[in-house]
Parts: sequence; structure tokens; C-alpha cells
Amino acid sequence: VQLVESGGGSVQSGGSLRLSCAASGFTYSRYSMGWFLQAPGKEREGVARINNFARTSYADSVKGRFTVSLDNAKNTLYLQMNSLKPEDTAIYYCAADRRFWSLLSSDDYNYWGQGTQVTVSS
Repeated sequence: VQLVESGGGSVQSGGSLRLSCAASGFTYSRYSMGWFLQAPGKEREGVARINNFARTSYADSVKGRFTVSLDNAKNTLYLQMNSLKPEDTAIYYCAADRRFWSLLSSDDYNYWGQGTQVTVSS
């Protein structure tokens, strides 16, 4: 299984970014895929997740601003991030697991990408 993130970068507060995660070798019919962030000196935390039933979950801090989606034809997970804030600055990781009930705990995911940096300036 390989997960490759892209789309990170630097943006000013209030701006938008869309992250992508291209998945290969992950062929389970039931699964959960998610986005996590890790800020310097802090633990990794869940941001958003979607499963094969298209059920989504979001951290309270991003509800109404971020949207997770999945293009099955392209095997690509997305995270649309709007109204970005400086506190959203972190490395963002894509994760996947065959347990479709996995939510926003990093312990519930076995496959991880290398991460992409998002920096939001005030």
C-alpha cells in the first residue's frame, strides 16, 4: 500500500487549499481513509475521515471549513480546506485502514503517507 499526499503549501489566513492523497495497492472493498495533522511539538490528531459507505467524520475545529471526499475512479482522497487559520499550520498526513469503522484516532490506521506541509500566515 502506498499513499502519496500533495497540495500542501503556504497561504494567508482566510485562504484555501486542497490536499490530495493518491492511493495504490489498497484494494479493500470496505475501508476508512482519513486526514491527520501534526503541529510541531504536538501529537498527531485526526482532522477528517470518510469510509466506503461515504460516512464522514470531522474534528470540531474544522467543521464547516474542511470537506473530505473520495474519488474512487482515481483512487484519490481529497481534503478541501477553506477559511484557513494560522492554527491549521501543520504537516498533514493521509491514512487508510481496512476497518471501515475507524474514526479519527491515529491508532486505528495502519497505512500512512509521508505528509505534506501546510503553513497559514496571519
